[in-house]
Amino acid sequence: MRYKQLLIVAIFLISIVACNNNKDVKTNNTKSYSGHKVTVLEAINGNTYTYLRLNENGDEHWAAISKRETEVGEVLYYNDALEMHNFESKELNKNFETILFISKVYNKPIPKGGSASSKVVDGKHKTSKTDVSVKPANGGITIAELFTNLKQYKGKTIIVKGKVTKFNSMIMNKNWVHIQDGTESNGKYDLTITTNETVSVGDVVTFKGTIELEKDFGAGYFYEVIMESATTLK
Repeated sequence: MRYKQLLIVAIFLISIVACNNNKDVKTNNTKSYSGHKVTVLEAINGNTYTYLRLNENGDEHWAAISKRETEVGEVLYYNDALEMHNFESKELNKNFETILFISKVYNKPIPKGGSASSKVVDGKHKTSKTDVSVKPANGGITIAELFTNLKQYKGKTIIVKGKVTKFNSMIMNKNWVHIQDGTESNGKYDLTITTNETVSVGDVVTFKGTIELEKDFGAGYFYEVIMESATTLK
């Protein structure tokens, strides 16, 4: 159960280093919008993430979001968050007694019964399609071939080559990578990969790993397909 909670927080947003005692944060609804309305009192950018000291109805608390330019005094809105205690941020060399991990923030109120713009799919929020064209590696397949023949590749070790569109480091002692090669099958064009290798967004990389299907980590984090324990090939 603890492993699942940590994974949820990791895929939610943040590289987890040291933490315990997780619990869900309840949504505070108002008449005009759903979720939380907060004002930024302080913003600190790390290498990958932005840490915010927020004011909500007179109460102050710290939160972490995907790195973005954020100004003091800015008003933000959010729905989903997890609260963690005794969290150590190694990129800031700072310990937080309590911190919220916010999956998505908005500059406008969130209408009741919906979200401002997010799409719930693999990894909670859909990765935008990149204009890229990468030829398959020798002995490899395209992302379109994989999604077209998922059952055929379940549990199999395959080779795929693509451009890195997203990279999150050291989540549960693994790196999480998204790649695209320009091919698509029924609207599926982005492959999630777990690996111990370090890559950068924009790199064109060949991965070899095992395909797993229907990985459900709870809280809406469902992967139709994921490549696990991948290594890079030259």
